[in-house]
Amino acid sequence: MPHFAPTRVTALRGIRPSAAAAWLGMGVLSVALLLSGTAAAAPGDTASAALADAEGNDVGTVELTETHHGTLVVAKLKDLPEGAHAFHVHTTGLCEPPFTSAGGHYNPASAKHGFGAEAGPHAGDMPNLYIPAAGELTIEVFNANVAVDDSLLDADGAAVVIHAGADDYETDPTGNAGDRIACGVLKGPN
Repeated sequence: MPHFAPTRVTALRGIRPSAAAAWLGMGVLSVALLLSGTAAAAPGDTASAALADAEGNDVGTVELTETHHGTLVVAKLKDLPEGAHAFHVHTTGLCEPPFTSAGGHYNPASAKHGFGAEAGPHAGDMPNLYIPAAGELTIEVFNANVAVDDSLLDADGAAVVIHAGADDYETDPTGNAGDRIACGVLKGPN
């Protein structure tokens, strides 16, 4: 039986020993990542939330659908006050009024808040909603920073929150958006 020295990498078909070691290291890292237990998002994966206001009234739904390039967010909203409202994914899947139980904005990369921030945005930052006088709105938003995966849907979950005011896209960490007026726990995959 041949003897192989554990610390020596021999050339493989013209590949230098250092390059072969690098390829071997990448292979070991890839296997370790696959076995780490974090499920990656796949196109078609979904999560959804039923939103309620502080009195428990139904104010709509939000559905997240993973695509090849990020997540499509579809919100179907009703009975909300007219005007501009911040719209975010939050870190904790708990919606107890006044909805501070939903935690801060979803931010796995530890970015600064807002589209206007040089080191931003949070993954959970999304454009403001503009609710018309009738109080109903259906909107599609694309978020390249959120994935429908185990990071989002971890043990404490995640939530979608609508705020009383508009997000200024700069003030860290909240966008100076005011009180939280609606919240829904994300559940998935659907």
